[in-house]
Amino acid sequence: MARWCARHGAQVRAWDSRAEPPAAATLASELPEVERLAGELDAGRALEGCVAVLKSPGLAPGDTRIAAVLSAAAERGIAVQGELGLFAEALDVLAGAIGYAPKVLAITGTNGKTTTTAMTAQLVESTGRRVAVAGNIGPTMLQTLADALDAVGEVEVAAAQGGAGALGNAAAAAAAFAATDAAGGHVDAASGDDADTDSSAADTDSAAADADPATDAADAAAPEGGARGARAFDSAAAGGEASADAGARDPAATRVEPDESDADGDDSAEADPARLEALLAAPTAPAPVHPALAELPEVWVLELSSFQLDGVTGFEPSAAALLNLTQDHLDWHGSFDAYVAAKARVFGARAVIVANRDDPAVEAALPAAPAPKKRVRSVPRQVVRFGIGAPTRAGDFGIVIEHGIAWLARAIEPERDGGRRARAEAASSALQMQRLMPADALRVRGRHNAANALAALALASAIGCGLAPMLHALREYRGEPHRVEFIATIDGIDAFDDSKGTNVGATVAALDGLGADRAPARLAVILGGDGKGQDFAPLLAPLGRHARAIATIGRDADAIERVVGATGLPLTRHPSLEAATRWCFEQAQPGDAVLLSPACASLDMFRDYAHRAAVFVDTVRAIAADRAGVMA
Repeated sequence: MARWCARHGAQVRAWDSRAEPPAAATLASELPEVERLAGELDAGRALEGCVAVLKSPGLAPGDTRIAAVLSAAAERGIAVQGELGLFAEALDVLAGAIGYAPKVLAITGTNGKTTTTAMTAQLVESTGRRVAVAGNIGPTMLQTLADALDAVGEVEVAAAQGGAGALGNAAAAAAAFAATDAAGGHVDAASGDDADTDSSAADTDSAAADADPATDAADAAAPEGGARGARAFDSAAAGGEASADAGARDPAATRVEPDESDADGDDSAEADPARLEALLAAPTAPAPVHPALAELPEVWVLELSSFQLDGVTGFEPSAAALLNLTQDHLDWHGSFDAYVAAKARVFGARAVIVANRDDPAVEAALPAAPAPKKRVRSVPRQVVRFGIGAPTRAGDFGIVIEHGIAWLARAIEPERDGGRRARAEAASSALQMQRLMPADALRVRGRHNAANALAALALASAIGCGLAPMLHALREYRGEPHRVEFIATIDGIDAFDDSKGTNVGATVAALDGLGADRAPARLAVILGGDGKGQDFAPLLAPLGRHARAIATIGRDADAIERVVGATGLPLTRHPSLEAATRWCFEQAQPGDAVLLSPACASLDMFRDYAHRAAVFVDTVRAIAADRAGVMA
């Protein structure tokens, strides 16, 4: 964020709670003009001359170190935002400056975000669209946007407004972003929503933007309201395979539009035939198309954490998916309700909603219908659901079993009268199942990954992407590192790395997904680490269904054992991951799998979850060497 603000001419003041944060040298080298603050934060000094404050997703709203600054900012009317809000404002400015209105697909949930984001991007790209991927853990949204603008040349972008656009004149740019509550940042080291790494960079050091001398240019540079509307997706006009027929209109989630009767008849062209004829006869010159639009990303696919979504306003994606909800980051949000509320912001006010129908918490989090208003017509929002069972509504996605084969499928209304839909009759008829591809054709294993694939198909279909190229791309998707990643087979026993399973929900998904695929074979499971205050009770049922043995490690091994001991399975605590891995291979039988899916963060024993995975993989290789190299 500091990079983005400085690049557009804002005066930036950065604060970090640490005297020497990891990115301090990078910040000083790349942005020597940024004023740095460290240690205890003085609200008066920090906010002196500021027009906006940007907060890192790593700083909880209730963090006592910044409480005084946030309170003082509220009293002075200084907006507090994060990177997502700044990114949304940037797209609005670009929409007004050069007509840039890309589709935006947003993905959140407790688990599966990274996989679904990568899948979605690959599917959209297979249809010939230019795609940018950014968000949680991966490249930041603002840096990815900055790189895209650099690639087309900001001078050319500025030319769309004669050099006075929000991305042309640097001073005007700073003023525009300041005027739209997006001119500065306040950032500490941040971690991803389902990651336990502690990362920081120059653009994620804290910053506060000072008022710029060019503030008077803000009104000219910043677009009037409506840029978000231009970028928002109109589900009724999606075209392709995402038409209104493809997804159900849900009465529980609506947007409102003025009733036609509200129009002022005296001013309308329809009320004056001569005026209407003149309007129709007048030549209309096509609007010039800026050359940058041929190179900038056509679709943004964003993986968003609850930290990034918390408190965001003005973010309006084209379609958004809420994959699942289980307890996580309660120390940051304070309660599960607050965590859910943050996640639900992903839908904005107009996005096509993609929801997991198997998760009651997701269903409960969907936006409620607004209260009826006089002379206002409600237009239902499009809601597309997915799940691992058969879909029950037209346009929804799911899995159907036919002749013993599991198929990814989409429900469609039956066609009548030579292909024309008879909606009144179809409403009372059985749905037809459009078989898309066998679930076993996916290279990634587990029903949870099949559910991720269905969510990705729903998202991409919502912006009009065709199924044929997407299904081919889905067959080629090879998965993400440390997400139920196959490592090797030793003496008929497979090893899977799910080190990124840093919470209970992720491990439940891995157990049920991989366990269902391998039944009647079973899993030897490694659990443990820093449990972050989670309730481990949800592990009990899937372990009982799919596990053969359980090894525990780390700080919260005792808390886990108190819960999972009720399974009656072999259960042993180990001093190291190496010892736990070897014990699991001893317990497993041919056809079984050894699964590292700890349900905990890693920092009590490792640098991060990637380090934990590396230790597991090295141990698997050592076991193969001990067994005369029998490794596939």
